[in-house]
Amino acid sequence: MIVNDWVHVFAGSFILISLALGTWVHPYWYFFTAFVGANLFQYGFTKFCPLGLILKKLGVPETRANKGCCGC
Repeated sequence: MIVNDWVHVFAGSFILISLALGTWVHPYWYFFTAFVGANLFQYGFTKFCPLGLILKKLGVPETRANKGCCGC
């Protein structure tokens, strides 16, 4: 998996977890959901993602290796 894939996995997981916590623990957890959504929104305009920078420093590849003519 590449950086972009991991960012989507983390964002989706954080949103689902914070929605569950907001429902069953305390409504303030919805602020975390809003934070993740706002970060995704600003990424659409600026192409800056803090998690992406962290993943790159950890050695996660940015692009897929070309494995053949059809990409599989």
